[in-house]
Amino acid sequence: MRYIKLRDVEVSRIGLGAMGMSHGYSGAGTDDAESIRTVHRALELGVTLIDTAEIYGPYTNEELVGRALKGRRDQVVLATKFGMISHGGDGPWNPDSGPANIRTAVEGSLRRLGTDHIDLYYQHRVDPNTPIEETAGAVAELIAEGKVRAFGLSEAGPDTIRRAHAVQPVTAVQSEYSLWTRGIEERVLPVLRELNIGLVPFSPLGRGFLTGTVRSTDQFDEDDFRRDNPRFSGENFRRNLAIADEVQALAAEVGATPAQVALAWLLAQGDDIAPIPGTKRVGRVEENTAADALTLTAGQLDRLAALPPAAGNTHSEPQARLLER
Repeated sequence: MRYIKLRDVEVSRIGLGAMGMSHGYSGAGTDDAESIRTVHRALELGVTLIDTAEIYGPYTNEELVGRALKGRRDQVVLATKFGMISHGGDGPWNPDSGPANIRTAVEGSLRRLGTDHIDLYYQHRVDPNTPIEETAGAVAELIAEGKVRAFGLSEAGPDTIRRAHAVQPVTAVQSEYSLWTRGIEERVLPVLRELNIGLVPFSPLGRGFLTGTVRSTDQFDEDDFRRDNPRFSGENFRRNLAIADEVQALAAEVGATPAQVALAWLLAQGDDIAPIPGTKRVGRVEENTAADALTLTAGQLDRLAALPPAAGNTHSEPQARLLER
């Protein structure tokens, strides 16, 4: 495994997103033992960036990650997120990045993760009711106290990134970025590179679509959030299958899997990018991390870049209102 730097934090250039082990996807929370084996196998393969959030579950994913990292904490850059639970107000799925809420959130996350510090602490979504300067200032206090090592933002736009960075340097921005979600390239990515901020793409495999294994939404459990995702609905789904098929065709030519090709394309976009493909299975983490060794030719990269845009929004309408891409 090769390593890069998100600002001044060294991480494996392929990380592990833990969300689906407990939340959001079909089978989440049904086999914690396999999920823990997956984390352990990722560490054996050189993965050092592990990503979770208090809202995943809520809370159960941080607890799971804490159990998985017991006795192994010093091997990882541990990232979690705050701001999607209003602890003193309306509860889960209500943005709150006020300083008092952050204080409550960090203490809970530290306890569930079984650690005395969080390496990378992200604001999960920009809170429209709290100036970003107040949020950045609150995290700066946690950094001064040693409870947090570095500050991150998720799905923040250029203005928010600049304003936050002026108060407390931002180490990384986490945003959706993949072959079929490239909206950050025009507005966000140039700002990150100007300010020396790393990029952590989530859903780098298009929520499984780019693996070529998703052929029908009938595969999903009733509570799988992809059932309500515009890209997985109706005509959008049928159109997007053509993109997955093209990735699969190139993968067959190079002797790799579609997931490895999609990740290799993403890694080729810069040495300041560390995607966090999510999985709850050992076999998948082995497949994903092997993409580190796959190098595509310039022609193959161009062929992938020329794929048509995906049909449909990446989020439902209420979710999309919290994005600043």
